[in-house]
Amino acid sequence: MKWEATGNYSNECGLLGSGRSSVSTRSQRVGRSGNWRQRHRVQCLSASALSFVRQLGCSSCTISDTLPFRDGSKSYQSALLSSLLTKLPILPTILSTESLRNGEESEEAEFWKQPDGLGYRPCLDFGEDYRRSSSEILKDRTKYLMVVVNGGMNQQRNQIVDAVVIARILGASLVIPILQVNVIWGDESEFSDIFDFDHFKRVLAQDVRIVLSLPSTHLMSRPVEERRTPLHVSPRWIRQRYLKRLNRDRVLLLRGLDSRLSKDLPSDLQKLRCKVAFHALRFAPSILDLGYKLSDRMRSKGPYLALHLRMEKDVWVRTGCLPGLSHEYNELIHNERKSRPELLTARSNMTYHDRKLAGLCPLNALEVTRLLKALGAPRYARIYWAGSLPLGGRESLLPLIKEFPHFYNKNDLALPGELDPFVNRPSLLAAIDYTVSENSDVFMPSHGGNMGRAIQGHRAYVGHKKYITPNKRQMLPYFLNSSLPESEFNQIIRDLHQDSLGQPELRTSKVGRDVTKYPVPECMCNDYN
Repeated sequence: MKWEATGNYSNECGLLGSGRSSVSTRSQRVGRSGNWRQRHRVQCLSASALSFVRQLGCSSCTISDTLPFRDGSKSYQSALLSSLLTKLPILPTILSTESLRNGEESEEAEFWKQPDGLGYRPCLDFGEDYRRSSSEILKDRTKYLMVVVNGGMNQQRNQIVDAVVIARILGASLVIPILQVNVIWGDESEFSDIFDFDHFKRVLAQDVRIVLSLPSTHLMSRPVEERRTPLHVSPRWIRQRYLKRLNRDRVLLLRGLDSRLSKDLPSDLQKLRCKVAFHALRFAPSILDLGYKLSDRMRSKGPYLALHLRMEKDVWVRTGCLPGLSHEYNELIHNERKSRPELLTARSNMTYHDRKLAGLCPLNALEVTRLLKALGAPRYARIYWAGSLPLGGRESLLPLIKEFPHFYNKNDLALPGELDPFVNRPSLLAAIDYTVSENSDVFMPSHGGNMGRAIQGHRAYVGHKKYITPNKRQMLPYFLNSSLPESEFNQIIRDLHQDSLGQPELRTSKVGRDVTKYPVPECMCNDYN
């Protein structure tokens, strides 16, 4: 009997780290004979021992190797283990004490442990004035707001959230947002390709009127186009700047809304932001269907970790950082940045080394590996990595794959043909990554960015699911200290991250931060508020 055919043993005996008892309760319920129980115990011990030695590297061991031993005594257990260990080509030194095993299990359980959400739950109770004014806003058929949003999927998502809020501020109907073709990825996806339009319209039916297109009465109207909206403007500025013109010309067109609207808005408008981000902007059914399938495949053998790896060529160029793969790759990035200085979004007066120590660079694969190990990620943790193929291809991920062999992305998990409808559609592929990442037990980004911020807020909103925020600025000096013993390094890293694991964070202590990243307390409340 090969290991692949022993799913019934793992269910009965409590294998695969479930922590359940290895004694079958089924035999007690149906009153089977003592002989059956004895045989069952032998099978459980066989499967347990086999599971142990296969983790040590025996690829050829089978349960049938253990069957000559028929009793459940200690001599049987010893002979069983000895039989299997002889099949190992190379056996590392093993500390097989019960206390060590308990310590490993405790460390593994700690990694998957979820933060205390302190009882916070979604709380979108709009004020009386907001509700009273809604009826008049929804009746208005004279004013229409059109928006063109740019960037990648997550950046577009942020702008759509603010477009709804601006439409509410102006009392205008919102025409379905236009997604500008991205110059880097060439994605021509439209709103309804990525998001569920009917759901979007239905959820916001009491807040803003959403339409597919301008009505015939406004088709001949020449929209007033505004390209130079300053950063972080207030609702008052929006009304003073646009309302008179909108009442006159009936159609207003806004472009590039990224960070144009203030992050500090009145309470009801902050709640509206959360309502759009966490309720209305649901992905299209085809995206959710595949995203949930991939999530189920990841979880089929236990909890999983999702990593958002930002190691693509354009990320290294824009951040002014070096990938640290080889001299050739460093030269490639340096030359690309030199020939196209407009791509650099980081401060140009800082050296690469200064940026690195300031925590402004993405973590590379080796650094992500060391961080996860220090935080107690078990070697056989299942890891889903989101993002495009890194600079250097899959070889650049070898430090991670070597340490965590159960390492998958959407291409590894999808069945033949499942990804075909999404080929050359980076926005849709990013939405699939978002779905699998959001459903993970633990999430960690290698760098900041729109996806990391969106998932951080989303995980907080659904109950503060574990989210590891790499404390790059404080931990990197220890990464560079090669003389530091591993045990001391691990303890330091854990101490640095004890408050960076997804616990509730009040936005009131982070003025100017996005409420969809920090939804407490505007969009969440508990019994103590």
